[in-house]
Amino acid sequence: MNYKTQREAARKGIETPEMKKAAEKEGVGLKYLQEGLTAGKIALPANRNHLSLQAAAIGAGLKTKINVNLGISRDCSNMEEEMRKVEKALEMQADAIMDLSCHGKTQEFRKALLAFSPAMIGTVPVYDAMGFLEKELSEITVAEFLQVVETHARDGVDFMTIHAGIRRSTLERLRQTPRLTSIVSRGGALLCTWMERNKAENPFYQYFDEVLDICREYDVTLSLGDACRPGSINDASDACQLEELITLGDLTLRAWEKDVQVIIEGPGHMPLNEIEANVLLQKKLCHSAPFYVLGPLVSDIAPGYDHITSAIGGAIAAAAGADFLCYVTPAEHLRLPSLEDMAEGIIAARIAAHAADIAKGLPGASEWDWQMSKARAELDWESMFKLAIDPEKARRYRAESSPELEDSCTMCGQSCALRNMKNL
Repeated sequence: MNYKTQREAARKGIETPEMKKAAEKEGVGLKYLQEGLTAGKIALPANRNHLSLQAAAIGAGLKTKINVNLGISRDCSNMEEEMRKVEKALEMQADAIMDLSCHGKTQEFRKALLAFSPAMIGTVPVYDAMGFLEKELSEITVAEFLQVVETHARDGVDFMTIHAGIRRSTLERLRQTPRLTSIVSRGGALLCTWMERNKAENPFYQYFDEVLDICREYDVTLSLGDACRPGSINDASDACQLEELITLGDLTLRAWEKDVQVIIEGPGHMPLNEIEANVLLQKKLCHSAPFYVLGPLVSDIAPGYDHITSAIGGAIAAAAGADFLCYVTPAEHLRLPSLEDMAEGIIAARIAAHAADIAKGLPGASEWDWQMSKARAELDWESMFKLAIDPEKARRYRAESSPELEDSCTMCGQSCALRNMKNL
């Protein structure tokens, strides 16, 4: 094999099996995909050690993808329950799964996940560092941080969140312009703590070339983490967030020099009116690399309903050019999500992604909606159920409230507009 990464293969004009699979899924030509990979506008996360992978691409001109977070922790370490979530996420057509495990048998769970999942798998190595190494955070050495990154890469992880953009200078900026919610990124907070206790630079920034060498060796896509993402709408678009984004743009060019693929992570909590500008700014500063957003959550007042605040922001962000949505569940800010929470989060994120694809004018995006509207016009309930994004819920709602007239529902009955117009 005369290439290391999908980007290098594309640059050399080599058609890989992963490219062919991704192009077929998207309904685009191989040339389009290769041009996007070469330019960095498209990423194709495909670790050569992830043998069960069915490759998918993320980026310009492609369907908006969604990611599901799960994993074991100190308080919730049931691997069987998390694997049930994996099965459900795949059944519900999640495009990616991020394993955020931070305690216990993390490598055992990660290997089981990689063996089972055809969807791309992401991790955040810094989450795993203390548990995997069984050491206090401040005692972890640079070499050990890199060891954890390489372990994840060798295991087969397709993309990794590396918070390389937050630096000691960023901490000074944070002190000068205090935030209402400070740093809410778990990885960002861990690295801030490590930097302060060791009076040292962020190891992932200082030794970024070593991180790139690992990513290149296994073809791991680098998901450059947004340690300074706003945790409240009050902190959105502030100096800390934008300073980090500029650094991520510089790191993107360094990664591309080694043919390492890049995704840029983004906010966070953000008012509706700032979302489009943030997406455009990211694309400009980070050279049109694919943009991966958590939400954005457009309000801070909805614990228990943050899958909705997230879907609103996600639809706007993706319509403006974001390429990859990280789902948010109703349990956000409250607890580890249950299986039911996860399902609600997936549906909300898929609706947001689909709505954005329609707005972006992707070929065929509105065909699904046309088929649903046709079924509604014909009062074809069975077709409506099959076309629904959540067929099970649609069937259950109708069964729970049976109408007198089979071709209507209990909302309108004989006054149903479609029924009356159909019978003219």
